[in-house]
Amino acid sequence: MMDIKRTGEGEDCGMRLARRHVLTGLGAGGIAMLPACSAADEAVRIGFVVKMPQEQWFQDEWRFAGIAAEELGFDLLRIGAEDGDRVLSALGTLYARHAGGFVICAPDPRLGPAIRIAAEQSGMKAMSVDDRLTGPTGQPIPGIPHVGISAVEIGRMAGEAALAEARRRGWSPDTLGVLRIAYDSLETGRERTGGAVAALTAGGVPSGRIFDAPQRTTDTEGAFTAASPVLTQQGRVRNWIILGLNDETVVGGVRAAEGLGLGPNEVIGIGIGGSESAIADLAKPRPTGFFASILLSPRRHGFDTSVTMYRWITEGVRPPDVTLTPGILMDRSNYRRLLIQEGQA
Repeated sequence: MMDIKRTGEGEDCGMRLARRHVLTGLGAGGIAMLPACSAADEAVRIGFVVKMPQEQWFQDEWRFAGIAAEELGFDLLRIGAEDGDRVLSALGTLYARHAGGFVICAPDPRLGPAIRIAAEQSGMKAMSVDDRLTGPTGQPIPGIPHVGISAVEIGRMAGEAALAEARRRGWSPDTLGVLRIAYDSLETGRERTGGAVAALTAGGVPSGRIFDAPQRTTDTEGAFTAASPVLTQQGRVRNWIILGLNDETVVGGVRAAEGLGLGPNEVIGIGIGGSESAIADLAKPRPTGFFASILLSPRRHGFDTSVTMYRWITEGVRPPDVTLTPGILMDRSNYRRLLIQEGQA
């Protein structure tokens, strides 16, 4: 059950206020705690903190978490936290509102030690989702269960799908080009594109045919800006496989290729995520160079994590240390069926 006791459960107002201030001073910005004391009801409250609340993936996670809240009868507290100070502020808010636990995708996985300390001192249970929390050296934080995506395997799926389509088209591995739109500062991004490249090289694509396009941002505009000069420099290559860490990145690469006159017969773009960007291209009356996406499941990352947290709080059932979710290849032939199946249509 929740470690923060309610009024009438043996802990008076002054004692609870003292407990509320145990988090003060954590991090550079500290956590501002609410000074007021009020009676709390018996409702279970669960926080769901995400790093980019404006992105469709996180909106979908929140939506599915909300469905879990309605079905099980707990209060869901949705909070966007785009930087470290906002993460600490969010945890303070959750503690002040008597949350029994939280699910978090942090803006920087290296915030792991601060998040663990906050959870331990407040008594809130903590789970990470999407990006696993780490220490300064990149080692996973022990004691915080994680639900994520096997980034390497997802990337490998993208690479294998691209290679299969290239073979179907009769492309020679010695003449095609692979554009890896890279965001290597993010471990998940590095693992996804690394898995894709590993699949391609294992399938016979020479490493010299793989060209990197480092991007500054992970959106379509950032990918377009990164891809254009590389495609221009390699103007003699007419058949391209385009890969990246998400759908938006690959769509940006495809748009850059279109600007150089490369159409759907010359481009195989495989995204990751199954986002609105992917669906928009797959739904177009005429095919584009965006060939497919590896559909990920925000339902499992939103609904399932929230249910798991609820059971941990109410029944003491601790989640597994690591749970990795799979992906499904989504193209023009099956995207409508898959979206309905995943509750995203």
